[in-house]
Amino acid sequence: MTAAVTQTTTTDVFGRPMRDLRISVTDRCNFRCIYCMPAEIFGERYHFLPKPELLTFEEITRLTRTFVKLGVQKVRLTGGEPLVRNDLHLLVAQLAKIKGIEDLTLTTNGYLLAQQAQTLKNAGLHRVTVSLDSMDDEVFKHMNGRGFGTARVLQGIEKAEEVGLQPIKINAVVQRGMNDHTIADLAQFFKTKGQIVRFIEFMDVGTINGWRMEQVVSADEIVALINAVNPVEPIEANYRGEVALRYRYRDGSGEFGIIASVTKPFCGDCTRMRLSPEGKLFTCLFANDGLDLKAPMRAGATDEELEGIVASLWGRRTDRYSEERSSMTPDLPRPKVEMYHIGG
Repeated sequence: MTAAVTQTTTTDVFGRPMRDLRISVTDRCNFRCIYCMPAEIFGERYHFLPKPELLTFEEITRLTRTFVKLGVQKVRLTGGEPLVRNDLHLLVAQLAKIKGIEDLTLTTNGYLLAQQAQTLKNAGLHRVTVSLDSMDDEVFKHMNGRGFGTARVLQGIEKAEEVGLQPIKINAVVQRGMNDHTIADLAQFFKTKGQIVRFIEFMDVGTINGWRMEQVVSADEIVALINAVNPVEPIEANYRGEVALRYRYRDGSGEFGIIASVTKPFCGDCTRMRLSPEGKLFTCLFANDGLDLKAPMRAGATDEELEGIVASLWGRRTDRYSEERSSMTPDLPRPKVEMYHIGG
């Protein structure tokens, strides 16, 4: 039986509606990507959240129903690596029953995807986005911090396509001097597969990835590198709030996107809310702290009270971090939540 909800449109101070919810189901990951969870910090002795601190699937579903009432239409499961959380398909099955969710998707590094793709599809997942920063095995091994090659990730992508978790998108974080020389090859590989790559400018998410502006390969540079091999042209966004700048190949063989939050910020159309594994609510990827929903929920708050808390937070929202970044003093960085904790 599909759970019905009555939706309202909740807007922030700048009139931005709440449309997207990103749910981080775990802070754990089986990779140690250098731009997210570098191994020198997240080693064997690092203490991740204990299980009792995590939201249960039932709690996540209850909160998601609240978000949908307030206007959310798209739900994305993230991490950490979401597929390392046991029985994730059970959560997917619960969320799939909420009427009003038009797009239920998941972002994964793909390492465990081949084994779980069919179960996730059966549970009601619509599609997946897979992170793959390079087709060069040695570059990829270095960037994921575990020495894993591309083969198993590619198997996951193939299995996802086979079971119908489509359209599949490929995310690639680009760092100068790290994988920028493999951009054109990655674009070409997935161009032949008919899948959309989204190149992501290296962002200053969190405080531990050693971000420096000189490591950012700009959207314009990325386009130029691909255009030199396969001529491209820009195309319009699919919808308001789409994070990627879209380009299509002039030969009609597909498209790719660029998430340019550093050089071409898109804060003005941001419609995303983020829920952390322990139940904190963040209104911006670059926020320094979140609002605790777990405590009032476990203390007996009603659905109406939780709805009021969320609506009030979004109604006060003024986040424009990416647009404000250029005016900040470089040597006085502000504290920010780490990306592994609330997803990308």
